[in-house]
Amino acid sequence: MDMLIMDDPDFLDFSDHSITTTLSSHEDCNKNNNNLWSPLIDWESLNACENDFQTLIDSVMIDNNDDVLTPEESDQSAAEESESDSTGGDERGLRLLHLLMAAAEALSSGTESHDLARAILVRLNELVSPTQGTNIERLAAHFSHALHSLLNGTASAHTPPIDTLTAFQLLQDMSPYIKFAHFTANQAILEAVAHEKRVHIIDYDITEGAQWASLIQALSSAGPPGPHLRITALSRGGGGGGNSSSASGQRSTASVQETGRRLTAFAASVGQPFSFHHSRLDPDETFRPSNLKLVRGEALVFNCMLHLPHLNFRASGSVGSFLRGAKELNSRLVVLVEEEMGCVAADSGFVGFFMDSLHHYSAVFDSLEVGFPMQTWARALVEKVFLGPRITGSVARMYGSGTEEEKVSWGEWLGAAGFRGVPLSFANHCQANLLLGLFNDGYRVEELENNRLVLGWKSRRLLSASVWSSNS
Repeated sequence: MDMLIMDDPDFLDFSDHSITTTLSSHEDCNKNNNNLWSPLIDWESLNACENDFQTLIDSVMIDNNDDVLTPEESDQSAAEESESDSTGGDERGLRLLHLLMAAAEALSSGTESHDLARAILVRLNELVSPTQGTNIERLAAHFSHALHSLLNGTASAHTPPIDTLTAFQLLQDMSPYIKFAHFTANQAILEAVAHEKRVHIIDYDITEGAQWASLIQALSSAGPPGPHLRITALSRGGGGGGNSSSASGQRSTASVQETGRRLTAFAASVGQPFSFHHSRLDPDETFRPSNLKLVRGEALVFNCMLHLPHLNFRASGSVGSFLRGAKELNSRLVVLVEEEMGCVAADSGFVGFFMDSLHHYSAVFDSLEVGFPMQTWARALVEKVFLGPRITGSVARMYGSGTEEEKVSWGEWLGAAGFRGVPLSFANHCQANLLLGLFNDGYRVEELENNRLVLGWKSRRLLSASVWSSNS
């Protein structure tokens, strides 16, 4: 089977048909993406920081007038500081991270240490801004805001509705995160249903539906007679829970139905047999297989996208119910995309998980800097709309009772639940490498087991796509 890499069409309008690029030459596949790169931050130095909070505070208070930069000074020195950050030698960046770790430690040490945490965060807010400075400075500002929100009891992962679609388009054009997930999943689906007459995909979080436009075109371009594709998208928040919950459910349902309308119109324009349905989750977002409308003879595929920058957090109970439903219905294929976790011991507590989150997002910020030139509206918009709220929500869950949810590996869960890994094809490997070839050399792809591809930035694993089956 030839490998197809397809640019997602405009998610607001699927009428543009020129979105397919056929890459059938496997010899062009770049096989030299196994180099490890230096991280943005010298994490060994950070690990070695003292536990004396006052010493850390004093280290930044000394000569603080030299540290505080005006926006103009920050712009002028940004390139030099960014280069220094990339080698792990930027003293200012490490001092900021020392302060963040001290604040997290104070916050987790009981209410008697909260005044100390507040004092550290006040100092941090004087030193950094979420819209100015280097990667580490902006990163420190977002994490400082997350900790400050915990102290004030105002932590929220709400995503600003303004400019969300613009930020989404910028994110997928300037980084491989979304396309890596969509292309790897779609290639596995195409190969698994190549000889089927009917295919039914259950999508856990369809959002704008950008993933499925490329799959529709790939199926239609394979030549008649193509299989009939049916997509069932899940909507959330329907019924119960008061006016707020009801309004949220109405918005979710309306959004899913609008996505279905666009996909249906696009499928008709390229001659692909297609139908769209939606199914409501319970008010607590539990998935019930009995709510689905199934047709005998359909190849059933469960699509579960988690942790992509533009997606909302989903509670582990909801995700678990969806994957258990795949097992109950004996699905042909389960495609899972999730965030890769760092090596954090289960008993590390809030500070250990906080440090791992710092490490993760430092790699994300570093990678996006390549696609978004410093101090531009594009980079600022993506950080404001997606990354800032995700950091705030993640820190809040780590601090509260949701620490366990932060470290769930759903791939391990599937293996323990009796799912078997479906080996990824050579074409899928090549497709991932070809995709990364369109971006900066810092991105890499590696195989873990034979059914999982991992997208990384330099030495940090960020995102994995794995393929499973519940039947033999």
